[in-house]
Amino acid sequence: MTRSPVGLPSRRPHDAVTGSMVCSRGEKGSLGGAANTRGAVTAEFAVALPAVLALLAMLLAGAAAGMTQLRIEEGARAGARALARGDDPAAVERTVRTLAGSSAAASITADGEWVTITVTDRVPGPLGSSIPWTLTARASTRSETAGTGTAVGAGAARGLTEGEVSR
Repeated sequence: MTRSPVGLPSRRPHDAVTGSMVCSRGEKGSLGGAANTRGAVTAEFAVALPAVLALLAMLLAGAAAGMTQLRIEEGARAGARALARGDDPAAVERTVRTLAGSSAAASITADGEWVTITVTDRVPGPLGSSIPWTLTARASTRSETAGTGTAVGAGAARGLTEGEVSR
């Protein structure tokens, strides 16, 4: 390095900066320092790469689980609406499988005038198959068909109109 008139060091155009080391063609050991730095970066990359790939795989598996949960929730809601309208269980199962996916399973339970549909499915993908993730969504509704206990529905089942009162 040469000294400027003010006393500050100035670099020649052929100087190269490697890390915190200033290497020029005439300095001793400049090539050995750069080679060691490159080797250290390669070793650090080789150690960090599996951790980054594992993190990426977990993020993708989490996203797949989130998408599966959204699908089965939508299938359960649509199945509950179909049950409330009075659709037969086979049609409800087709509706659920259309929205939740072909691997989803649905079960229907009735408790008085309330019907509940439970949809379950496994998380897809390589991590989903190795980790036993089973997701569940449940939806309940009251039946809207005639004769289910509502005043208008019960009156309509007996042949009464909406304005008449039964005694």
